[in-house]
Amino acid sequence: MGTYLRRWGLSFQRPDKRAVERDPEAVRVWQEETWPAIRAKAKAEGGEVLFADQVGIRSDQVTGRTWGAKGCTSIVRRSGNRFSVNAMSAISLKGRMHFMVFTETFEADVMCRFLNRLAGPFDRKVHLVVDGHSAHRSRKVRATADHPGRIELRFLPSYSPELNPDELVNADPKRSLPMHSRARDQAQLAAETRRFFHRRQGQPHIVRGYCGGRHYILEWNSLSFGSIAA
Repeated sequence: MGTYLRRWGLSFQRPDKRAVERDPEAVRVWQEETWPAIRAKAKAEGGEVLFADQVGIRSDQVTGRTWGAKGCTSIVRRSGNRFSVNAMSAISLKGRMHFMVFTETFEADVMCRFLNRLAGPFDRKVHLVVDGHSAHRSRKVRATADHPGRIELRFLPSYSPELNPDELVNADPKRSLPMHSRARDQAQLAAETRRFFHRRQGQPHIVRGYCGGRHYILEWNSLSFGSIAA
């Protein structure tokens, strides 16, 4: 059966997930109207467009695979303590990355700190595309972002992570860190996470790869981008 299916152009794959609450019409409007308008406005203003999201990394997360003898499961020695760190990242479609690692819960104060750090290196307006997280929509965050010529928040449709290429940034450290992590406490895990993001900052071809694949990304223009790090 598999042979016949492959001849018909099919492949054996893991299905993607879609929330039943997702609004297809809102997604269509974003793709056909909102996103082109954001791109056009940023180009006219000489501004910057970034996609952003946050991620949590746990010390006890187990992902990835390795080779081993049949019937003998490989063992990765690591701390039995449980701790975590968080990171906020933003990427451009030209392959630049910005990030901040933090240990507190993600809320409005953390988002404001990230916005202030993000706006620091730029002398032009930043159009920051984010999801509908409550911290993103809080009054304090809107007050921080709502300054002419500084940062303008743009919101994705609800339950549509496939429209945000920064979602793939979130998955990357979860795949890359746990198998090799030797962190014994939160400070070491934070240091490993920073090293991971610093490494990705020097690999723009990988960052650009986040913007491909299953994500819907329109043709981009030649804007220039800078970077910040925690």
